[in-house]
Amino acid sequence: MWDKNTGEPIYNAIVWQCRRTSEYADELISGGYMEMIQRKTGLIIDAYFSATKLKWILENVKGARQRAERGDLLFGTVETWLIWKMTGGKVHITDYSNAARTMMFNIHTLDWDDEILELLNIPRIMLPKPVPSSGIVGNSVKEIFGGEIPIAGMAGDQQAALFGETCFKMGECKSTFGTGNFLLLNTGEKPLISKNGLLTTIAWGINDKVYYALEGSVFVCGAAVQWLRDGLDFMKASPESEEMAMSVNSCGGVYVVPAFAGLGAPYWEADARGAIFGITRGTTKNHITRATLESLAYQNQDLISAMSADLGISIEELKVDGGASENDFLMQFQADISRMNIIRHKQTESTSLGAAYLAGLATGYYESMEVIIKNSEIDKTFSPYMSIEDRDERLKGWHDAVDATIRLAKKS
Repeated sequence: MWDKNTGEPIYNAIVWQCRRTSEYADELISGGYMEMIQRKTGLIIDAYFSATKLKWILENVKGARQRAERGDLLFGTVETWLIWKMTGGKVHITDYSNAARTMMFNIHTLDWDDEILELLNIPRIMLPKPVPSSGIVGNSVKEIFGGEIPIAGMAGDQQAALFGETCFKMGECKSTFGTGNFLLLNTGEKPLISKNGLLTTIAWGINDKVYYALEGSVFVCGAAVQWLRDGLDFMKASPESEEMAMSVNSCGGVYVVPAFAGLGAPYWEADARGAIFGITRGTTKNHITRATLESLAYQNQDLISAMSADLGISIEELKVDGGASENDFLMQFQADISRMNIIRHKQTESTSLGAAYLAGLATGYYESMEVIIKNSEIDKTFSPYMSIEDRDERLKGWHDAVDATIRLAKKS
């Protein structure tokens, strides 16, 4: 949130992993607003999204609400802020996919929802104008890049990755193994409301059409390996985790539940905390490292199972990107646990690629989406070879560990 007259933020940005507004979210749930908010926004009520964070700033920063109601303050997610700054304060917008992540945006009417704004006491005047994801919205000022450059592509992190992975057809899906893990599946031009703890989101707006997606969000993925590296000093660099995991024949019965910021989809247990089960005298840091990598695949499989249940069909293949997707051990384990082919492209930074594709289409650099598909090159495909019996036994151990973690959370 920033002052539109000075351009200065009135408070530090609040990141998506911050849980300071969990009580706000709990109050909304206990107040019976879950069904209404999910129906309109496609989202589960959670502190993960922007709405409760915006409410927190309005209520905790001195004078913020009064200044907002006067029209002196502006709100935005990261792309809104960047575009406002790059255009010299001339353009205050958000694209549909980012707006859909705020828990204030009606994904059916493509506008801010007055009922939700009233419920959270958020002034509409401070919100950006929603626009499609591909299209020229303005030009950067000369001072920044030495010339005026059109700003033509913008999308939320995971929606951009879905586009970058060329998941243009209904039923195609990708998983981004970044700080968190995010599985998105293209559902076409109609939103599908999940019955299994997933989110319904706008994938992108392009060519006067809006495409939707189902999303599963795991809060901790690559961050778990960072914890092994920095918190426990198990390794000097994250890529070493692959060699460490492969130095032992198995995880030795160890399960790691990396719920450092609560459990996301499909559990949505905000109070859960990380846990390690099955430690013996013979457990080494290599076993814990392997179990941590395996947990990332288990969490992703939970999302795949929920998505398949919502769709009523099985998912046959999965495209992957993000830093942790370069770990061959993890990708092979994912193929084994999910019983599907895992496809990794040569370009694993799909988020920035997707935003560039959206801009390229708007400016005519790319003639069509078919041309973009031809631009994709596969690096490696991982196919399952683990026995079904072994896979099922491992999944049962994982779910037992998750159940125990949730029980501990509810006791506290």
